[in-house]
Amino acid sequence: MPKGPNSHRVIRIAVLVALVGGGAYAWYRYSSRPTAEQLLQAQIRKLEEEKQRLEAQKKHLEAFVRRLTDERRVAQLLVNDQVKKGDQIVCTSLTFVELDRNGRIRNWVPLEPIRGNVIHVEALVVHFEQGYIEKDDPLRNHSIALFTRIYGDHQAPVDGQRLDLPGKIPAYYCDESLSREAAEFEQELWTNFWRLAEDPQYRKDKGVSLAQGEGPWVYVYKDYSYTLTAGGNAGLRIRQEPLSIDMRQALSHP
Repeated sequence: MPKGPNSHRVIRIAVLVALVGGGAYAWYRYSSRPTAEQLLQAQIRKLEEEKQRLEAQKKHLEAFVRRLTDERRVAQLLVNDQVKKGDQIVCTSLTFVELDRNGRIRNWVPLEPIRGNVIHVEALVVHFEQGYIEKDDPLRNHSIALFTRIYGDHQAPVDGQRLDLPGKIPAYYCDESLSREAAEFEQELWTNFWRLAEDPQYRKDKGVSLAQGEGPWVYVYKDYSYTLTAGGNAGLRIRQEPLSIDMRQALSHP
């Protein structure tokens, strides 16, 4: 069937429109291409964002490692006096000093003399799941310790003296800045401290990975203090230090 003049005209218009549209699109793509300067600036921004991300990650990891290695729960054993029989130390007098988070003395407890100069300190130490330490949970970002008893090398453990009272929050862990919910959780934790060692499901519910007794020991001597700590996720430690002037004065005027 022959085509009329109108048909040819429509085809030419369509071709023209296509050419114009294609040219316009091509010009748009060409004109909208980023310049070399723009590409460089975009790359710089990307590198800066990556640098900030890596710096934030580094700070997070550094804080995490610091929480793992920090020593907490500061208490001290002060050697008041020692009685010798010949060259052997047969009796040691000690004072148990509980400090708060600001290093102030909160409890000052003279202990009954122990036999010998090798001191055994027992504690129940609770370790929380690593995720809480990593996230810096306000209550579960470090191990906590309840000192149970102390005795000498010439004494039976059953004859040891108690240090912490069950159910009472030790001075170092008292934190008035905690929210009501956090404070209630903390009180429950200390009230049921021994349950953490006995009840696997309760440990799991509280985010505890391990609750166990630990008992380091150390030779002690007059004019030295012995600092007791439980690290971020480490066990109980005893560190020997010369007796400070303040502690000497405190011992002479208890």
